[in-house]
Amino acid sequence: MMLVEKLSLTCDGLRTHRQLACCHCYCGIPVHNKDMLVYSHTDTEMKWSLVVYPQPLLLTGHHGEIGAMAFGKGSRPVLLCSASADYIIVWDVELCQKRVKEGKLAAGVVIGTLLGEVVHLSFCFSDERVAACSGAIVYILNSKRNEVISTLTGHLGPATSAEFCPWNKDILITTSEDRTFNVWDLRTGTVCYQSFVLSASPLLSAFFLEETRQIITGSTDGQVWSFSLKDDHKCHLVTKMDLQKMEKRHHTHQETVRHPAGGAEQSAGDNVETAKPVLKMASCNSFTVTGNEQKKDNSCLCIGSSDGLFVVDLATSELLTVLYFKDYPNLSITMARSWSISPGRNNSMVFLVTSLFTPSVALLELNLCDLEMIWTHGEVLSVFPSSPSLPESPLNAQFKKKEPSHPKKKGGTKEQPLVFHTKVKSSGYTTAPRNHMFSPKTNIQKNPSSKTAKKNTGLLLRDYPADKAAPTIPHSHLTITDKPVNCLHYSGDGKHILCGLGDSSVLLYKSSLTGNPAVFTGHDKPVSSVSWSLSRQCWLSASEDRSLRIWADGSTEPAIIMGSSSFSKPIRGARFYYLDKFLLFASGPSLYLYLYDVDTTHDDIKRYQQRSAVKLVKRFTTASSTDITALSAVNDFLSYIVLLCGSDRSIQVFDMNRSTVASQLLDAHSRSAHCISQNKGSMFSTQAPDSCNLFLTSAVTDGVKIWDLRTLRCVRRYENHVNRCHPCSSTISPCGRFIATGSEDKSAYVYDVRSSSFLHKLQKHSDTVLSVTFNPATPELLTGTLDGKLRLFQPSSGALLSHDTSAAVHSIPNMTG
Repeated sequence: MMLVEKLSLTCDGLRTHRQLACCHCYCGIPVHNKDMLVYSHTDTEMKWSLVVYPQPLLLTGHHGEIGAMAFGKGSRPVLLCSASADYIIVWDVELCQKRVKEGKLAAGVVIGTLLGEVVHLSFCFSDERVAACSGAIVYILNSKRNEVISTLTGHLGPATSAEFCPWNKDILITTSEDRTFNVWDLRTGTVCYQSFVLSASPLLSAFFLEETRQIITGSTDGQVWSFSLKDDHKCHLVTKMDLQKMEKRHHTHQETVRHPAGGAEQSAGDNVETAKPVLKMASCNSFTVTGNEQKKDNSCLCIGSSDGLFVVDLATSELLTVLYFKDYPNLSITMARSWSISPGRNNSMVFLVTSLFTPSVALLELNLCDLEMIWTHGEVLSVFPSSPSLPESPLNAQFKKKEPSHPKKKGGTKEQPLVFHTKVKSSGYTTAPRNHMFSPKTNIQKNPSSKTAKKNTGLLLRDYPADKAAPTIPHSHLTITDKPVNCLHYSGDGKHILCGLGDSSVLLYKSSLTGNPAVFTGHDKPVSSVSWSLSRQCWLSASEDRSLRIWADGSTEPAIIMGSSSFSKPIRGARFYYLDKFLLFASGPSLYLYLYDVDTTHDDIKRYQQRSAVKLVKRFTTASSTDITALSAVNDFLSYIVLLCGSDRSIQVFDMNRSTVASQLLDAHSRSAHCISQNKGSMFSTQAPDSCNLFLTSAVTDGVKIWDLRTLRCVRRYENHVNRCHPCSSTISPCGRFIATGSEDKSAYVYDVRSSSFLHKLQKHSDTVLSVTFNPATPELLTGTLDGKLRLFQPSSGALLSHDTSAAVHSIPNMTG
């Protein structure tokens, strides 16, 4: 990844901030205060291994110092607008070059006169209009003649930038030193939206992101805001970013990759903090390479600051890479005063940068194919096993079968108990006498297996609808208790639902929430997790009382009880694992793997003996020895991967086959994650295999993040919901298209995995929504609240998706950062 300096020029001297101009083929630089040189950075030739540029085009016509320059958005003709206190002139670059070759004087069209000191110019996308910022006024000018179309006055301080909307020609955004931005309707010349005061520092730049219909603005103190622009022209905050904080997280991540054991100490020079003003922003596309194929990744944001170029992933609000000037000693720029950014040719970006301390200007080029935006953590991980289990793997553990005992005596008869059967038959004295000695069976079914076969085939043939919209219509509402609904879990066939409550009980409902539930009690404190086995023959519950119980065959008595004496802290994330072979859960900093055997048969003679058994296979301790706050593992298919969230805000990927931590990410959230959920689909849905490598985490005050297991990189972030104190859960739909999360504003939010903005806000809950879960068999969403109420949502009748919302999963290159 290289920043190449294509051109370097020395100016007349240091001046205040001025707007320079560059496009895909030209760059414009003011000289002698009132003249301009236009260089073509595409028509070059090689002489003696040196790049020789053609003679620049000299443009004269201003009488005052040029303060702003801007190229048009169109490719033909290439227009250049320049502004000074006396004139604003539009030049046709190719026509001017032709006139100079003919020996004539290059001339432009004056479109504005005596409009004051202009600090920013911008063309609309059709090049028909020009926005000019002068003081607190923004002028909209005709680019072909001297005509002021409209004068926009609304800011309390000097305007710093103005940008036209690419999808609506009548929308303009302006930023100002009064720390606000305005959205203007150019048809009426009025403000249709005015932001609140965003920062303590002035806003410098603004940018429209057409793909997601968002406005992005930045300030002099390194703050970046992203707002969605709706059709009603009302802006809603999507995310806020801080360049300094993102830079620290990026450096921490790099140190973790280089030194997985414990990190490396940074030198004192690396700890020096500098201001990160957002001088200029532009969109670029990242690319990933798999084999010989190159694929387009999510859009990224290039931010030009004083010490380098910051590349931010807009989907996750994470810093992907930083190109510091100090890391390129061949550059003539060490600190930047202003930036001009433009897409170049052959998949590149072009930057025209002025120096902060020296009177110089440099033209830089960055090849996007060399932009290593994606870092890897050593070996590329996958939720699917790539090799058979190792002989010494704990996953190969088995119960040892007891050999039958033989009598020690060689001869004689072994003593036998009085009763030879474990089941004692009733004597029949308590039953009523039979009136008929014999009665034939008249209800014999000729083909008893046909109905069973139909039921089974009906279950297998019913597919999860891939074209259904998200469930948003309330279907049923049920009050079950006045205590919190801490956890919800559907059985694999979607017919039953477990509800773990804050009153230490578990309720078993039909998925329709009709009828009386089965009640299971025995815990002494709130139930923290419930989980069905894959066979649906048993399920488990874990509680804050440090106990775990396994229930089988609908019995109200647990088949297995693992008491609180074995664990020092509450059990987290208890679940069945490895196709129901193991029990997996965490307590404190330890991860436990147990073999278990549920035996529901009864011995009427030895009732006190428990036939079910458990056996500890392995106990693991996390790499950082911090408490595990959340745990996730796939039980629907064989997988070696176990995901752990720690109280130190880390995410650890544990390889159960090798009994080691395969990868670790520090500072995944600003607080420790309380929820982690994998995209495992269901038996009724079909997804691309790569989609199963996605998982999400939730943390208080830090929203929901989706991660790619293959690189342990955040690929998208959601933070429209409210989560300030309660552990609101999140989950992925069986089809992999939607994400549901609880919220403290008495709502549940449904997100599209492709967009950072929410699709639906499910309101009218009675309290904070703590638990959410999707039905694996049908598009239904069940929510549980803090005050013990359940709400079931279904999609509206006939509601289909208007476009493909399949999860966008890209192959990640196996590159070393």
